[in-house]
Amino acid sequence: MKNPPAFPVHFESAIAAQQTNSTGLHGMTLRDYFAAKAMQGLLTRLKGTDGVADMAYRYADAMLKAREPA
Repeated sequence: MKNPPAFPVHFESAIAAQQTNSTGLHGMTLRDYFAAKAMQGLLTRLKGTDGVADMAYRYADAMLKAREPA
């Protein structure tokens, strides 16, 4: 299962950012982004927060798997 960056930075932009000493070029992974979106939906319908993060990452893993070529 591939887990690319959610918001990749173009190579020239990355070089320019490094020249200005910026940090955080890698950002979040696609798995983290999917999990955050899943968690957003889960929290609107669940009463508590127990196990929500684990459930969100299970949904994220399923979304990543669905992206793989058949």
